[in-house]
Amino acid sequence: MSEPLTIIGNYISPYVRKVLVCLELKGIPYRIDPIAPFVGDAEFSRISPLRRIPVLRDGDLVLNDSTVICEYLQDRFPQPSLYPADPVQRAQARWLEEYADSYLGDVIVWRMFFQKGVRRFLFNEGTDEDVVRRARDEELPVALDYLEARMPDAGWLFGDISIADISIAALFRNAVFVKYHVDAQRWPRTAAFLARAWALPPFQALAAYEERTLRTPLPEQRAVLAEMGAPLTDTTCGNAAPRYGVMRLG
Repeated sequence: MSEPLTIIGNYISPYVRKVLVCLELKGIPYRIDPIAPFVGDAEFSRISPLRRIPVLRDGDLVLNDSTVICEYLQDRFPQPSLYPADPVQRAQARWLEEYADSYLGDVIVWRMFFQKGVRRFLFNEGTDEDVVRRARDEELPVALDYLEARMPDAGWLFGDISIADISIAALFRNAVFVKYHVDAQRWPRTAAFLARAWALPPFQALAAYEERTLRTPLPEQRAVLAEMGAPLTDTTCGNAAPRYGVMRLG
């Protein structure tokens, strides 16, 4: 590979995080344009017609959607594999990835993180506290009950770490950003699983960028990340005024 891959998308996005962890675990060089989709310019709209992140650029190839991107990375760089070899387990891993991306994404990202973070600080809109309460007290416990019954006592869901582990851990990071922590007494296996995942070097390295990003106003984030040594692209698609996209992030 002559040039590093390019990822467009902010470190705070769980879908960007999923792709970056896969890149890190596979040892694939990349650069990142760490924009929020809400500030993408005309070029961003051209390459991401739904104005969603992440976007991958590999030479002339442009791919959207984190699942499509991760499957492409697996096909192009098969080792180490992040998908179980057994077809039954591979199908189960893909289902748990979809469950994380869809249900956890809806509850954690849109009903909690977006309400308490993005909506307030980027768009100067009020938080719907009833939406947040239902997500925290009713909807997320349903997901945690489902996951707890499937979590291993140790290690990973299907032996070696897979896309299922990465996806679930990536989504729950955003719950931490709004001060939600999984109750280790009620869901002990899930809490221990998340602690193991977040202790992995890729999650640890990304956490430093995430935490600084959260504390930095959007217009200043790129400069701060550059000072930290993030592998930034030379140019950015993130120069437009904030506006909602066509669809949600994914």
